[in-house]
Amino acid sequence: MKKPYQIGAGRAVQRARQWAEEKNPVVQLMLPMVEILALAKQGAGELVREAGLRTMLLAIQQEADALTGARHQRGPDRQALRWSRDDGFVVVDGQKLPIERRRLRSKNGGEVRLGTYELFQQTRTLDEEVWWKMLRGLTTRNYPLVTRSFAQAYGIEKSATSERFIQASRDKLKELMERPLSEVQLCAIVIDGTPFKGRQMIAAIGVGEDGKKMVLGLREGATENATVVRELLEDMARRGLDFSTPRLYVLDGAKALYSAVKRHAGEAAMVQRCQIHKRRNVLDQLPDEYQPAIERKLLAAYAMVEHADARRALDQIHRELERINPSGGAESGRRHGRNS
Repeated sequence: MKKPYQIGAGRAVQRARQWAEEKNPVVQLMLPMVEILALAKQGAGELVREAGLRTMLLAIQQEADALTGARHQRGPDRQALRWSRDDGFVVVDGQKLPIERRRLRSKNGGEVRLGTYELFQQTRTLDEEVWWKMLRGLTTRNYPLVTRSFAQAYGIEKSATSERFIQASRDKLKELMERPLSEVQLCAIVIDGTPFKGRQMIAAIGVGEDGKKMVLGLREGATENATVVRELLEDMARRGLDFSTPRLYVLDGAKALYSAVKRHAGEAAMVQRCQIHKRRNVLDQLPDEYQPAIERKLLAAYAMVEHADARRALDQIHRELERINPSGGAESGRRHGRNS
């Protein structure tokens, strides 16, 4: 739920957009050539950033003049009165820059927000920039050193950067978990559990008809139990995923996953045991000296194009494993009535 100040800021931005569309004001930025040359000498980026900052300040000033009119104006068209000045900031190039902002008040005494100022103060782009740069390996310790482009910039300190990364990550996760799935065309879904920070995360990955992958949903649980998997699939169904569409489901062999998928998709689910999990489980049953040879044979069998050839190769591996290690043989032959 939005807070009152967020609602007020949004209305101010909307009013400023309407004013700009109706009045079509022009903001003219005048820079002395000597100043342009001095900024350009420091780099084109420095010139662009400084020009951007001054354009913001001019737009804020022009909106304030439009609301208050000329200083001698006292007519009915005057919407606000000049009140005071206060410390504020705008966001430029992912950094907060301090400015002196004009404050206005209405005729009944309430404050009138400047939509241009509210717009230029929005930090969503700052959060987004922090998120992307940290995903690419930039640390909170080095963030200020690498990104600072204004001497007076703030809001890029280690603690602030960490908070912005956390907030941006939270927003990204929320967007991911609520994304509609009704228009998604998938030929396969991979469902698997993986440990993360001492917790078990169950993830569903969709494979589109073009081969691209997308995360469909996540659930946290102690194990891959039926309840957690059922909640994951039910959430995907609520967001529009059609389980009646025939597609391939790649699972790790856990009975809870298989049961939940069959409960939701029924005969439309073609279940395939994940080859990586299968190979890993077989090899874990064998002494070290047998593992390299058996792994090569499994990989060769999985790479075969013809089903009959692959089946013969896998049956041969199964018989060999039964001689080497009965546990490994049992694992290699475990199919749960599904395609291996």
